[in-house]
Formats: sequence, C-alpha cells, structure tokens
Amino acid sequence: MKKKFLQTPFALGNLILPNNILYAPLAGCSDFPFRKMSARYKPGLQYCEMVKMDALVRNDQGTFHLLDYSPEMHPIGGQICGSNPKIAGKAAKMIEELGFDVVDLNCGCPVDKITKDGSGSGLLKTPQLIGDLVSNMVAAVKIPVTVKIRAGWDDSSINACEITKIVEDAGAVAICIHGRTRQQAYKGSANWDYIKACKETAKSIKIIGNGDLFDAPAAKAMFEHTGCDAVLISRGTMGQPWIVEDVIRLLSDQEAIERNFEDFRQGLFEHFLFTEAYHAPRRVAIDMRRVGCWYFKKSSGTKSFREQISKAESPSTVRELILNFLPTAIVEEAEMASCEVENA
Repeated sequence: MKKKFLQTPFALGNLILPNNILYAPLAGCSDFPFRKMSARYKPGLQYCEMVKMDALVRNDQGTFHLLDYSPEMHPIGGQICGSNPKIAGKAAKMIEELGFDVVDLNCGCPVDKITKDGSGSGLLKTPQLIGDLVSNMVAAVKIPVTVKIRAGWDDSSINACEITKIVEDAGAVAICIHGRTRQQAYKGSANWDYIKACKETAKSIKIIGNGDLFDAPAAKAMFEHTGCDAVLISRGTMGQPWIVEDVIRLLSDQEAIERNFEDFRQGLFEHFLFTEAYHAPRRVAIDMRRVGCWYFKKSSGTKSFREQISKAESPSTVRELILNFLPTAIVEEAEMASCEVENA
C-alpha cells in the first residue's frame, strides 16, 4: 500500500494546519514582504524571522517590527532564541499575546554572534537546558511549542535523538531536525539519516525534516527516506514562494506546473511591490539587490541582470530592470528571428 505523505489537514498539537509543508524562519530574509508572497501559496505554516528573548521582554521596538504580520499570513509562528529559562516563558507568552499560532525555540542557528552566549545551536551542547527552556515555554502558553535543532554540534557529538526525547518529555508538540551539524553550517550535504533516527525515537512528538529541500522531488525523497511527519523548507523558498504548491502537486500525483522566465519575472515584480509598500525607498533598493538574484538564479542569461540590480540605488531603477530585462537567450532568439525576416 502506498504511504500517504501529504497530510491535509495536519494537526500540530491543538492547532489544525492546512497541510504539512512548512516554511522556515530565515534571518534577514523571511521579512514581511517575503511572507506576503509566501502566504499567496498557502504553506501549512510559516514563521517570522527569529527574535531574541531578551530583546522581546525589554520591549525593543526593532524586535516587534520583525514580528509584523498581516491576517492572511496565518497560520504563522514566532521563533525565539536565547538560553535563559527565567525569561523563556515570558517571551513565549508575548509571542502568544501578539496573536501567533505557534512559538518555536531556535536551537539551530549556527552563527557566532548567536552561539557565543549559548543560544541557537550553542544549546546543542546543553541538552537539558533545552528541556528547561521548553518546559517553561509550555507552562506559559496555550499555543503549540515547537523546537528547531541541528543534528549536533559536530560529527563527534550527534545528539538529535537525545534532544528529541528531552523536548518530548518537556511538552513540545514537534521538533524540526536539520540534517547538518553546527560545525557544517551550510556546507556539504544534509544527512537525512539523523532525521530518520529521530522519527524512530519519537513516541508522540511530530518530527519535521529540514535540509537540502530545494524542489518538490527533494521533499518527496525526504518523506520517503525519513518517514517524517512534515517538512520545513528553508532556502528552497527563496525565489520560489510557490514551492509548497509544487510539493503538494507532486505528492498528490497532479501534473507539475512548468514555470518559465516570465513566471519568475512576475513573481519578482510582485515581491518588489510588496517590498515597496512596506519599506522606505532606500531599504527597498537594498533589499531587492538580494531578492532579485533569488528569482533568476535558475534562469540562464541573467548574469547582467544580477550585476545591475546589485548596484540599484532606487525603487524606480529596480522596477525598470524587472519589467524590461530580457535574458541573453531571448535577445539572441529575437535577433535571429529578425534576421530571418529580413533575409526572407
């Protein structure tokens, strides 16, 4: 009997999600415009960018800005990071009071400025502290508490299964395992065997797989390899806000949607409009230098576009580039067609 990987709906504790294809929090990327785009394609759940517990509890306004969302973004999760159990519950409660559907504890961020105080993937060195943080969060809120980890700090300290047991006992409803270690950062390949091992270890907690999910076939392969309950797509959402649609179609045996250059152009233009409506002009130009490269990374003949947008100084320049750029192949094809007409 063929196993059904796609779940519509999908239960996450007391929360019912539309499906089990989730979008990850991406620091510096999954901002308000990004999530406006994502919401159009209805992932089962999407997260805001990670925020620090201590900044949240001292009412830092920049932190609240990161947590902006609009009604169509539901279901939506807030992710917090920190290593102080004394404020974990309060921070989680603030996420709940802001109207979020889920609160997640980040134990996976590998960057030094986060791990230096034992936060993010630094917590992988102190598994019981993760349990204490989760326990305090669960006690403080009614919304589901989830956890995101990596396989371990390095290859000699793989402890994802141990942490899965700890957070399950602490009351988390789901744990997301990224199949890389902190030492790997984003290098090499994610080892999905670690996710599979956690699924075999879990009793009731949901296991969410993460790592190297850049297209629908990869998501299907992860389900098949690990038996995970859901997948969390991270970098694969960048320039592909519709990837949830691709995964759902593949898992439900529907014909794939073939997207051409104009589809990516339209996606980028819509993302630009959301960015223009939310940020100040200078910020729009700066953000679109990055976002513009996402959408055309798979298109050939777009090197000059990426070079030009990386230097854009104003929204009007960005707009003109997006609407008028033609890839090299299309230009060459048009020139050839013109020559054929002239020589006919």
